[in-house]
Amino acid sequence: MFDHPDFDHHEKILEVDDPDTGLKAIIAIHSTAMGPAAGGCRLWTYDSFGDARRDALRLSRGMSYKNAMADLPLGGGKAVIVGPVHSENRAALFRAFGRAVDSLGGQYITAEDVGVGVADMKMVATETRFVSGLATGAGGVGGDPSPFTARGVRVGIEAAVRTRLGRDNLNGVRVAVQGLGGVGGHLCQELHERGARLIVADINPDRVALMQSRYQADITSVDSILVQDADVIAPCALGGAITEDVAARLKAPIVAGGANNQLLTPKAGEILADRDILYAPDYVINGGGIIMVSGEYLGGQTLATVRAQVDAIGPRLEGIFAAAKRDGRMTQDVADTLARARLMAARQIKTRITETV
Repeated sequence: MFDHPDFDHHEKILEVDDPDTGLKAIIAIHSTAMGPAAGGCRLWTYDSFGDARRDALRLSRGMSYKNAMADLPLGGGKAVIVGPVHSENRAALFRAFGRAVDSLGGQYITAEDVGVGVADMKMVATETRFVSGLATGAGGVGGDPSPFTARGVRVGIEAAVRTRLGRDNLNGVRVAVQGLGGVGGHLCQELHERGARLIVADINPDRVALMQSRYQADITSVDSILVQDADVIAPCALGGAITEDVAARLKAPIVAGGANNQLLTPKAGEILADRDILYAPDYVINGGGIIMVSGEYLGGQTLATVRAQVDAIGPRLEGIFAAAKRDGRMTQDVADTLARARLMAARQIKTRITETV
């Protein structure tokens, strides 16, 4: 594990094998410097357990950066459950996952991610209190985080359009959305309501038909969505969509979407920068969901204050874009530097407190 290319001084990695339910899962805690590690639980059918481990390592590090950039008192963690999971066994499996989360004693707080919904988190909550994304509570905060993620992505797209295209609204802006699940579907609504023209693709034809019916979206294939003649490409499916080949063939001047780890390799990011394609760092633009989850779990927030925190994603991105242009750097490098500095400062404070005690 210590020699794994995606291992980045992770604090703890728990691999779970529960023969009674068939649960096979990885919980990766990257950092608790800023608070308990928080991040969703992803259910996916991986080609190998090694792929699942790689996903958990990368996603948990991304959560540390995401929470740091969103100014949340939370560290970074992530869980992945290796699918498939059969429907008749799903409730028992998620209860077993809840017991695994509880065994960490609050070091990790879980919530929804790809393939996991509110009903699953309710099963988790029967076994542990270290869970969020359950139901709307006081002040309207809680439940499914995907609408808040979509709101933040929309705000981020608006910031990118102002910066790169010099336009102060989305009216007539062509946005190609890859992936129409929780985040992608809600993003289409956010964009349509503001006058954007949509091009969509998803592996599920029913989702595509729904977006076409509701929002008059144009349809294309999953193989061609990223190279459409559009103003913005919004990857909202799984990570690694922007390969070096895709980066070289992109026609859009902006990449701004809700997926995690959108750049498959650092070289893909370099190609975007060399081609003057503005990239919105994924863990900055897609922070809306964890902002809501934090508000639900920690309490003391209203729907209005959570929305205001999500809307702050726009100015935050504009600051990153401006710094990148000023210093001749890639936007993802600027964001990484800021996130690492915040994590280092938090670790130093935590160390001083520990030494004092």
